[in-house]
Amino acid sequence: MFTYANHPDAPAGIGDLVQVRLQGRRQRGLVVALPGSLPADLDPERVHAIEAVVQVAAVDPIWRTLIEAVARQCHTSAFKTLRSALPPGWLGAGGSRARGMEKPRWRLRLRTAADGSAGRLGERQRALLELLKERSGAIEQGELTALGFSTAVVRGLEQRGLVERELINLTGVEVHQQQAGRTLTPTQAEAVEAIDAAAPGAALLLWGVTGAGKTEVYLQAAARSLVRGESVLLLTPEIGLVPQLLDRCRGRFGPGVLEWHSGVGEAERIRCWRRCLGSHGSGLPQLVVGTRSAVFLPLTRLGLVVLDEEHDSSYKQDSPMPCYHARDVARLRARLEGARLLLGSATPSLESWLACRQGEMQLLRLPERIAQRPLPAVRVVDMRHELHEGHRRLLSRALMGRLETLRERGDQAVVLVPRRGYRTFLSCRSCGQVVHCPHCDVALTVHRHRNGEEWLRCHWCDHRAALSHRCDHCGSTAFKPFGAGTQRVMEQLEEELEGLRLLRFDRDTTRGRDGHRRLLERFANGEADVLVGTQMLAKGMDLPRVTLAAVLAADGLLHRPDLRSGEQCLQLLLQLAGRAG
Repeated sequence: MFTYANHPDAPAGIGDLVQVRLQGRRQRGLVVALPGSLPADLDPERVHAIEAVVQVAAVDPIWRTLIEAVARQCHTSAFKTLRSALPPGWLGAGGSRARGMEKPRWRLRLRTAADGSAGRLGERQRALLELLKERSGAIEQGELTALGFSTAVVRGLEQRGLVERELINLTGVEVHQQQAGRTLTPTQAEAVEAIDAAAPGAALLLWGVTGAGKTEVYLQAAARSLVRGESVLLLTPEIGLVPQLLDRCRGRFGPGVLEWHSGVGEAERIRCWRRCLGSHGSGLPQLVVGTRSAVFLPLTRLGLVVLDEEHDSSYKQDSPMPCYHARDVARLRARLEGARLLLGSATPSLESWLACRQGEMQLLRLPERIAQRPLPAVRVVDMRHELHEGHRRLLSRALMGRLETLRERGDQAVVLVPRRGYRTFLSCRSCGQVVHCPHCDVALTVHRHRNGEEWLRCHWCDHRAALSHRCDHCGSTAFKPFGAGTQRVMEQLEEELEGLRLLRFDRDTTRGRDGHRRLLERFANGEADVLVGTQMLAKGMDLPRVTLAAVLAADGLLHRPDLRSGEQCLQLLLQLAGRAG
C-alpha cells in the first residue's frame, strides 16, 4: 500500500481507480483510505500526487467488505483477493485508461435540497445546485464541462451528500411480466414459488434428477428477480457449459445478458465489469452468466445467485491465492447483500446435503423428468470376463455392438474417457486389485520418466514405490498400468468402426472462446455420430439425439488420487447417465 497526495482539482475518493507514478512508470491503483495527515516518517516533498481518476467508485463499501471477508477466510491479503477479483488490466501498469475501457458517460443528480447548506457553499457550487433544480434534478457530465463546472466543484457537493453521479451509457436486460417461458410442471412451479418466497440471505438446494427442468426453474426465478429490479448471477462450473445457458438466457431476456469467464477477452471483461458497476446508478438490473470468478462482479441490488451443478469441483480455485470456493463466496455474499442463493444439482455435494439436514439450507425436489420420461437403464460390463473370454480390446463387445448400429438408428452417442493423458494407476486385469498408498488409502499414480522408466507415487504424501509386474493378490502377470486417454480411444474407434464419424471433446480440441460452442454445434447438427471426451461431457449439456452414454474404465474413477474420489465417481456416473434419453 502506497501513499499519494490527492489531486487538487480532481480529488479522488475511497474506491476510485486512479493513475499514479510508481518508480517512474504509470500504474493504476485503488484508493483504499483518505488519511487526515501524512505518516510521520514521510517527507511531504517526496509524496507524489495522483495524476488522474480512471474510474469513479470502482469499489463500493459492501463489495470491499466481501473482499476482506474472503481474504480472511482464505488466509491471504486483501490486496491479493482484490487483484484476483478485479478484471485483468485494471491494476498494474497502463495508460490513463484501462485497455478496452470505454469512456464513461456520467449524469449528475440532485439528492436533496441545498437550503440548509447553501451558506457554506462556494459560488460555483451554489450555481450548480440552482442549475440542477432548473433541469429537474439531473444533468449530463458533458454539459457540465461545457458550462465550465470543474470536477472539484462536483466532488465538493458529493462529499456533502447533496449530489450523486450515475453512469448512463448502459443497457439492461429486457424484462416483462409476461415472459413466462415454458409451462411448468407442478414440482417446478412449487420450486419457483419457494425461491421467490425465501427470505433475504436464504440458501436453497434444488435437487432434481437429470432432465427434470432445473434450468427452466433458474430462468423463471431470475425473471421474477429482474422484474423487481434485482440483478441476477448465474454460475456454471465450466466454460463449456456457458454457451447453452447463455443462449437460453439471451433468448428469454434479450442480448443485454452479460458473459464472464476466462475465455472472454480482457477488453470485453472490462466492459462487463463497468456495466455491472454502472448499474448502481442506472437503476437497470443486470443478468450475468459466468464461471466461478463471476461471483465477484459488482452487481447492485443483487437479488439471486444461482450455482448450477453446485457439486462440481471446478468451483474451487486451487491457485493462485486466494484459494476460494465459489459456493462459499456466494453464500457469504448472499448474506451480506440480502440475496437468495440457489444451488442446483442432480447429485448434490455432501456439504450441501449436510446443510439441508442441519436446517441451514432449504431443500427443494424435482424427482421426475419432464413428461415423466424414464431414466436410462444402466449396464455394468466387467472387463475381466471379457479378458477371460479372449476379448482384449479397450471397448467391451456390448459397447462395440451398440456403436455399430448407431447410424442405422439415426442416434448419437457420447463416450467419456476419464482423462486426457497417459496412464493412471496400476491394476490387475484378472482380479481387479489396485495398488494403494499404505498411508493415504488412495491409488498410487504411475509416472513415467523421459527415459521410459516408470514408478508409483502418491499425490498426497509423496510416498513412492517401484513398479511391479505381478499381482500380489492373485499372482497374475496381467498386472500393468491401466487407463487410456481420449487420443488413444479415438484411434481404436477409428480402426475398429470404419465409417463411424467421431469428434473429440476435451481441452485440447476446444481452445479459444468459442471452441466449446463450435464443436457442440457440429455435433448437434449431425456432423458426427460419437462424441469422445473427458468429464466435461457429463456436465449438464442438452444433446437431444444422444441415446447412448458410455464411460470407459469406470472403476478408474474410484482410484484417482483424491480423497473425494468415491463421491465424485458417483456424481459423474449419474450425470453422464442423464445425458442419454
